[in-house]
Amino acid sequence: MISCPTVQKNVIRSHYNLTTLFYRLLWGRHIHHGLWDEPDSASESQIDYGKSSAIAQQQLTETLAELLGVQPDADLLDVGCGMGGSSIHLAETFGCQVTGITLSPVQRRWAALEARWRGQQQRTQFLCQDAETAAFPEASFDHVWSIECTEHLFDKQAFFNKAASWLRPGGSMAICAWLAGDQLDTEEARQQVYDVCEGFFCPSLGSAADYQSWMENAGLEFQAYHNWTSRVAQTWEICQQRVQKTGVRWLARLIDQNTVMFLDRFETILKAYESGAMQYGCFIARKPL
Repeated sequence: MISCPTVQKNVIRSHYNLTTLFYRLLWGRHIHHGLWDEPDSASESQIDYGKSSAIAQQQLTETLAELLGVQPDADLLDVGCGMGGSSIHLAETFGCQVTGITLSPVQRRWAALEARWRGQQQRTQFLCQDAETAAFPEASFDHVWSIECTEHLFDKQAFFNKAASWLRPGGSMAICAWLAGDQLDTEEARQQVYDVCEGFFCPSLGSAADYQSWMENAGLEFQAYHNWTSRVAQTWEICQQRVQKTGVRWLARLIDQNTVMFLDRFETILKAYESGAMQYGCFIARKPL
């Protein structure tokens, strides 16, 4: 695990309060990577980035739901729900009841308005809660789901312990996360991961082995790990292009230096994926009956 001790909780909250509009304009409803099919020989000029990124984000959400086996009327907790994109899509497409939690009050309000606009307010609720201090009764949910949120947690094992208690017996957990690579044997590789932690406000990035250990230590039965690095990396190529085309970095300079650093580290995370310093993983676990 690579740690960045300078990251603070209030900075994470402030980042999402200030940059929600950036995310919506640059990337769409879902604040997470897109999942493309395995890379082929298609050239960039043949790809409709605007269309394919939205489809790829939806594909990630739906693939994760299928791996979990989400059924109609299941109760699902979306930890780090952002603007509610995945929560609303799950309610709309799979007919489940979704509770989304986010650290940002701006995102919570945005998600609630989006759910109302799309007619899903009866199947969704959004709460402004810190995932590390959130409290739900035991056995409240059939599924606990988190896409690219656990990177922001300071005590990941404590979170998995709590999240496991929220699951009903036989319930399942799905986590998608940015990961430290398996072999960080050079200073350059370790620095790449550190720079991503700093730029994206992650107290630490765990490895695939760390996540499996955290799940098993929480009493869950680990079922699968999917390395999707090659299928998501295109996300950052697209983001870089959109930053350059929109000139949004100049607007970021009017907000704060952290937002500028965030945009500038898009290239860093892409290079970390390419070098193997980082991976992108999907983890599935179940609670014993």
